[in-house]
Amino acid sequence: MEAEFNGTFITLGGFVEIDKYRYLYFFILLILYILILCSNCTIVCLIWIHGDLHEPMYIFIAALSLNSLLFCTASYPKLFIDVLSQKQIISHSVCMFQYFVLYSIGISDFLLLSAMSFDRYVSICKPLQYPTIMGKRTVIVLLTVAWSLPACEVVVATVINYKQKLCEFKTNDIFCNNSILKLHCVRSTILIFYGVFISMTAVVVPVTFILFTYIKIFIVTYHSGAKVRKRAAETCLPHLIVLSIFLGLSFFDVIITSLESKLLNHVRFIMTLQILVYNPLFNPIIYGVKMKEIWKYIQRLFYQLVNKRI
Repeated sequence: MEAEFNGTFITLGGFVEIDKYRYLYFFILLILYILILCSNCTIVCLIWIHGDLHEPMYIFIAALSLNSLLFCTASYPKLFIDVLSQKQIISHSVCMFQYFVLYSIGISDFLLLSAMSFDRYVSICKPLQYPTIMGKRTVIVLLTVAWSLPACEVVVATVINYKQKLCEFKTNDIFCNNSILKLHCVRSTILIFYGVFISMTAVVVPVTFILFTYIKIFIVTYHSGAKVRKRAAETCLPHLIVLSIFLGLSFFDVIITSLESKLLNHVRFIMTLQILVYNPLFNPIIYGVKMKEIWKYIQRLFYQLVNKRI
């Protein structure tokens, strides 16, 4: 019976002193989840409601917020259950579903950031051609690729993962990531090479493209007037901040997976929490504060709420 149980469920052993801090974990995670939901829903709703925000740049920002909402929905509810349970376990099938959702969204974010850099490149370097190049059809195509391509790539990895036989049933993480590869009885060569392929097409290529577009933008703005430089800084700086944070978190995921056994429990736990918190929470804050048009509507919404209470 025990063997059957272990063969069906995977133990998530990444929590630190959970018996001692169970309710503190729950309270902190709940507050974070509420903040993430409210901030991202605010960004999406403001962009949806106000017609002057129906531009490619803001549509891509809304898409990033939608990704953050999906990412948190796939991870936080399970965390709530785990911190309140005596055993932190997850079924193999649910683990694979969580793996699929988290990595699909992660890759999708890279592609959306690439689309945003292309939008800024056309806007600043080819302003007269912007309405023609960045039309409605282009935005739809970019969004479709950003959401469908990662799903297609990751679903293949997920199916291969799911079919692998497990010889171990405990991972030192709090959600299902690439660390589950270490639970397989035999490391799949196909899965390793396919993982390299995904990394190249979903991370290396988009990041290289983003760097290329921003080098072109910096060259153009350097030879332009102060007004162009100011406009470029206002729209590009938030994008670069978000990209830097996302690259850092992706690096954390690689470290956690590669050096799992060598990392102290507290260090691994803190790094894992940052993956769950930084991007979903800081993206809407950065774009909401740094993007002048969005910030204007946030201030207006805040004043309306305050006046209603008064």
